[in-house]
Amino acid sequence: MIVGKVVGSVVATRKNEKLLGSKFMIVEPFSNMEKEGRIVAVDNVGAGIGETVLVACGSAARIGCSMEDAPVDAAIVGIVDNSIGLE
Repeated sequence: MIVGKVVGSVVATRKNEKLLGSKFMIVEPFSNMEKEGRIVAVDNVGAGIGETVLVACGSAARIGCSMEDAPVDAAIVGIVDNSIGLE
């Protein structure tokens, strides 16, 4: 799991049928996280631009957002209220 900041959104009018109705956000991981570079994550918790979020990756992302059969590699699973020493 990584912590990062939502920096944008992605609109895709054509996508896999298992992703219909899904919202996609661009997340920039904090510098001390293992993952580098921005990622696109499915958002099922209603995160907004500028918010700090928890992102699950890999198979945990599909399970965390109840999309086991969808082509999902990253999912926002929480919005962080307070983080100390992460940025």
